[in-house]
Amino acid sequence: MKLIKTTAAFLLGIAALSTFSSCTSDAKKVGGKTVANDSTKVEAKENLRTPVDTAKYDALMKKLANGDTTGKWPVKKHPYPLDGAILPFKRIVVYYGNLHSKKMGALGEYAPKEMWQRLTKEVKRWEKADPSTPVQVGLHYIASVASGTPGKDGKYINRMGNKQIDSVLKIAKMHPNTIVFLDLQVALSTIKAELPHIEKYLQMPQVHLGIDPEFSMKDGSKPGKKIGTYDAADINYVSGYLADLVKKYNLPPKVFVIHRFTKKMVTNSPSIKLRPEVQMVMHMDGWGEPDLKLGTYRHFIFGEPVQFTGFKIFYKNDLKKEPKRLMTPEELMKLKPIPSYIQYQ
Repeated sequence: MKLIKTTAAFLLGIAALSTFSSCTSDAKKVGGKTVANDSTKVEAKENLRTPVDTAKYDALMKKLANGDTTGKWPVKKHPYPLDGAILPFKRIVVYYGNLHSKKMGALGEYAPKEMWQRLTKEVKRWEKADPSTPVQVGLHYIASVASGTPGKDGKYINRMGNKQIDSVLKIAKMHPNTIVFLDLQVALSTIKAELPHIEKYLQMPQVHLGIDPEFSMKDGSKPGKKIGTYDAADINYVSGYLADLVKKYNLPPKVFVIHRFTKKMVTNSPSIKLRPEVQMVMHMDGWGEPDLKLGTYRHFIFGEPVQFTGFKIFYKNDLKKEPKRLMTPEELMKLKPIPSYIQYQ
């Protein structure tokens, strides 16, 4: 099928971000406490490592499968999550971006108050489309960005400093109970090397993780020249890392989002391991007209079940071709499975 392309948008992002040093460069594409002091000293209120209501969980997973008769959904042999799990009890709706660029997403394009006004409208649309599923609102921040220049370490990566991440946590506090995702684009680095840079944030119960295979350049290519990849082994390493944090700090399960819009972006997906401490979302991250997006979802998300699914809406790129309209919550509610994570860029 036709694949969603990314290089042009990436290069636009490089141009937009080349003026600041502590940040980064790349625009996406195709297809609670201030940490500066003692953010790591987050005390768990109670031990959350107990099972959830399994009957309710099973019923909600069946609902998400939306009548699928192929046997793929809901996924089989899944572990029940620890108490405090967000999914499938709520739907996560987030704005995505970087505070240093207006070209990388709604989070960063608009000042915080206007951003919240716009995100709140999207939340209300989802509450209307699916009144039975509460919305968990979130901000999805690109904490390391694949760069167009090699940088001091030659890894083509710009890591956001703590002050930038602290700013996102502060914006999240404007609306109580908001969760935050920190997203890693590792470029010529590795996921093992980059996770420690944000570990003190991942120790917070409200902070979750996203990784972007598109910018995992294992063959040494410069980011944006081709689409990168992660293997199941990489994903299992990350989920194990998150699970260890959950157990060590008595945290609720971490939501772990993996971007995907081609087959090769995630290899050996049947070998991905599920854990009670981690809720895995395979996120359809391609842009284009509705038929193209639906095809991408069908081939690479529906067709290779992992656990939960996500779907991205691009406010600008989805309008480039006819019929030049954004897909609606009502349309996405018809998907098999119904996405549990919705991202707006």
